[in-house]
Amino acid sequence: MKTLTIKLKAPLQAYGNEATFGRRTTNLYPTKSAVIGMISASLGYGRNDKRILELNDLEFAVRSDQPGQVVNDFQIVEYAKSATKKAKKLTYRYYLQDAIFMVAIGSENKELIERIHYALQHPKFPLFLGRRSCPPAGPLEIEVFNNQNPLNVLKSMDWQAAKWYQRKHSNFSAELVYDANLGSKDNFTFQLKDKVGSFDQRNRYHDYREVVSTYIPMKNQINAHAETTHDIMANI
Repeated sequence: MKTLTIKLKAPLQAYGNEATFGRRTTNLYPTKSAVIGMISASLGYGRNDKRILELNDLEFAVRSDQPGQVVNDFQIVEYAKSATKKAKKLTYRYYLQDAIFMVAIGSENKELIERIHYALQHPKFPLFLGRRSCPPAGPLEIEVFNNQNPLNVLKSMDWQAAKWYQRKHSNFSAELVYDANLGSKDNFTFQLKDKVGSFDQRNRYHDYREVVSTYIPMKNQINAHAETTHDIMANI
């Protein structure tokens, strides 16, 4: 199996779960459907392209290296209340602030992973981390691993949190959520509604998939090499 990792980093990210017209919340980590949407955009697929559904077969895992903070803002939305009247409504949008996630996708189809790798570096459409208001913080950082599945790659990969975050958290365990078929089901197993059914704006829907959640300790490289002598001028 060939595996590709993507570092998702931005000031704001948002991964929709259950939402109403007036309140749109976010999942606490990237959903598989959001990553498939980003890959589809990079490949130039339209919303109704049948090839999108084939991307559901990609093996998937995500690690929350820097969970971020949930923040919200509000928007005034104007809508048609009737054929002759318009009305305004206060709506709320939730985001993840200063979060960093490591996403891994894998496939036995090595050519597909290579195409996705190239497309993410040369996208046909703009890429967003969930919503259109959430562009990535610069070019995506991507790595490719041969003969490893997404779960094993993320278990062994170094902690990718920002330096300031690592300094604040000397002991940190990252949540790792992965497709149930990739490894042991001894940990917490549940159904997540993020398998793409359709991205059609008139009939958008998702199906359930079985996933496993666990926590793995991260090795703090910064604190491990920190000086023990005290320098009063260090933070000036």
